[in-house]
Amino acid sequence: MRRWLMLALGTAAQTAACAFVYGIPYLADTLRRQEHLSLTQVGLLVAAPTTGLVLALYLWGAAADRWGERVVIACGLGLAAGALALAAWFAHGMLALGLLLVVAGAAGASVYSASGRLVMGWFAAHERGLAMGIRQTSTPLGMGVAALAMPPLSDAHGLPGAIGFLAAACGVIAVLIALFAADPARTAKAAAEPAPNPYRGSRVLWRIHGSAALLVVPQFTAGAFALVLLVDVRGWSSVHAGQLIAVAQGLGAVARILVGRWSDAVGERLRPMRQLAAVTAAVIGATALATAFPSPLTPVLLVVAIAISASTNGLSFTSTAERAGPAWSGRALGVHNTGQNLTAAVVPPAMAALISATAYWPGFVLAAAIACVSAAIIPVRRPVAAPDGREPGRTIRA
Repeated sequence: MRRWLMLALGTAAQTAACAFVYGIPYLADTLRRQEHLSLTQVGLLVAAPTTGLVLALYLWGAAADRWGERVVIACGLGLAAGALALAAWFAHGMLALGLLLVVAGAAGASVYSASGRLVMGWFAAHERGLAMGIRQTSTPLGMGVAALAMPPLSDAHGLPGAIGFLAAACGVIAVLIALFAADPARTAKAAAEPAPNPYRGSRVLWRIHGSAALLVVPQFTAGAFALVLLVDVRGWSSVHAGQLIAVAQGLGAVARILVGRWSDAVGERLRPMRQLAAVTAAVIGATALATAFPSPLTPVLLVVAIAISASTNGLSFTSTAERAGPAWSGRALGVHNTGQNLTAAVVPPAMAALISATAYWPGFVLAAAIACVSAAIIPVRRPVAAPDGREPGRTIRA
C-alpha cells in the first residue's frame, strides 16, 4: 500500500506544478481584456514558466540522484509557491509578472525531475506502465484544474485571485510531500558501484527524447490555443470554453492510464508510442480541416485532439527511466523534461505569431506534420526474418 501513497503524492505534486506551468493559457482572454496585451505578448507570458523550467531541470535531476526525491520536491514546490505569491500580489506590469513566472517555473522543475523517479523506484517493471500512466495524468489534470479555475477566478478576482490560487495549491502539496513522502530504497550494490553512462554508445535515449519533444508540438498547439480558438471562431465565452477543455484534459488523463496499462500488457513502451503518434497526426490534421471550415464538429475534434495528443507522455517517461536505470534516472528524466519543456516554451509564442499572421488552421497543419516526424524516429524494435524467411530471428531498432 505504501507505494500507492507515494504514487498519489507524486501525482499530486506534479498536478500542482502543471497547473501553474501550463495554466497561463487559460488567462489569455483576461490578459488581453484587462492588461490590453496582444496574442503574441500573451504567448510570451505563457512561455515564461516553461522557460524557467528548462533552465533548471537537469540540475534538479542531478540533485534527486544525489539527495533523494522528498527533499528536492518539497523544497522546489515550496519555492514555486513563494514566487507565485509574489507574482499574484506584488508584480506590476508584464515584465515583473514574466520574470516571477520564470522563477516559479525553475523552482517547479524539481517536481518534473524527481516525482517520476519517485514513482519508478517504488514500482516493479510489470506495474510501471500503469503507475507512470497514472502519474502522467498530472499534466492533463493540472491543465484541467487550471481550465476550470482560472477563467472564473480571474473574472471575479482578477489576476491576483487566479495566480494566488496556484500559489496556495503548491504550498499545500509541498507540506504534504515533506511530511509523508519517502525515497525508494536502493540496493547496496547500486549505492556502492558507479553506474555506466546510458548515453554512451547508443542513440536510443536521444531518439526517445527527440520524438517525445516533437510530440509536445501537437499537444500544446491544441491545448494552448483551444480556448481562444473557441472564443474567436465559435463565439464561446471563456468560462464555457474552459469547461469544455477541462473535459478534454480529463479524457487525456484517462487515456494515459489506459495506454500505460496497455504497455504493461504487451511488454513494450515504444511501439504503442509510435502507433499513437501516427493517430495523433491524423486527428490533428482533421482538427486543422475543421478549423479552416468551422462547423459543429470543431469543438468535438478539439476535445479529441487534446485527449489523444496527451496519451503518449507516460510511455516516453517510462521508457526513458527504464533505459537509464535507477542511478541515472533523475538526470535522464531531467534531460527528457528539458527537451519537452523547451519545446513547450517555444510553441506558444511561435504558434501565436503564425496564427496571428495567417489563421488557426496552418498552425494545426504544422503540428500534424511534426507528429508524423516524431512517429518516424521513435526507436521501435522490429523482427528480422531468418535466412529461410520462415521465422523471425534477432531484432533491430527501426
